[in-house]
Amino acid sequence: MPGKYFNCKFCKKPVYRDLKRIHENEKNGWNVFCSQECLWQFRRKSKIYSCSRTGCNNTFIRKPSELKKIRKCYCSTHCAAIVNNSKYVKRPAVIKTCGYCKKSFKGHGKKFCSETCQNKAQIIPADLLISEIKKFVRFNKRIPCKREFSNYHAIRGRFGTWNNAIKIAGFSPNPVMFANRHIAKDGHECDSFSEKIIDDWMFENGIEHKRDVPYPGNKGFTCDFVVGNKWIEFFGLAGQHRKYDLLKRRKLSLVKRYDIDLIRLFPDDIFPKNKLSVILNV
Repeated sequence: MPGKYFNCKFCKKPVYRDLKRIHENEKNGWNVFCSQECLWQFRRKSKIYSCSRTGCNNTFIRKPSELKKIRKCYCSTHCAAIVNNSKYVKRPAVIKTCGYCKKSFKGHGKKFCSETCQNKAQIIPADLLISEIKKFVRFNKRIPCKREFSNYHAIRGRFGTWNNAIKIAGFSPNPVMFANRHIAKDGHECDSFSEKIIDDWMFENGIEHKRDVPYPGNKGFTCDFVVGNKWIEFFGLAGQHRKYDLLKRRKLSLVKRYDIDLIRLFPDDIFPKNKLSVILNV
């Protein structure tokens, strides 16, 4: 059947149509497309663009909204990379020495050539950990607490428990908190090792203080320390035990009822850095 060629309404390719189809298109006002893809792209208002890279003659289809904020468009990321690499000069590679294996490598802001070397560099030798414990004992004249060591997790990983490391260093571990009473340098009996540290600090700084002073209105509750008109409580297990928190609330209610000037101390005020000189401004 005779016919003629038309240009695709979207991609402009020549399309052959017979007379029957030509009359049907003219009667209904239909456009001519070479394929269903061109029909679909035309309906979604897509257009054909040419790649902006010099020397690339590829064409591609994009919606105008996809290129609204882009001055130049490329057919692929490959072409875009070629243009960008030619416009923007890369920083020269920095040659560094690995902090563990001492090999040379290229990189910015890195200390190790690989993740394996980084992990190995973070492993602290056992003898170094033991020497840190011994050094602390020589300087402070007492066994350290867990909170005072930044390498506590490394010690757990090396020796299993903190007390095992203390034993290997040649010392006896501290008793469990509140398990035994401790005698301070001035002879006061303290309920915990932390309270002994506070008592010894007051004694060394010439601060006169009393221990276990009863609260007014309730002889069953006592305050840890009293310095002049200042009452000082050390809440060592706050947030860890339900009964302890109940005891704490009852003491605080007495403080509020009798308008007591109370200073509250917590483990963070002693470990790893002693802040007593700042907090106890008595």
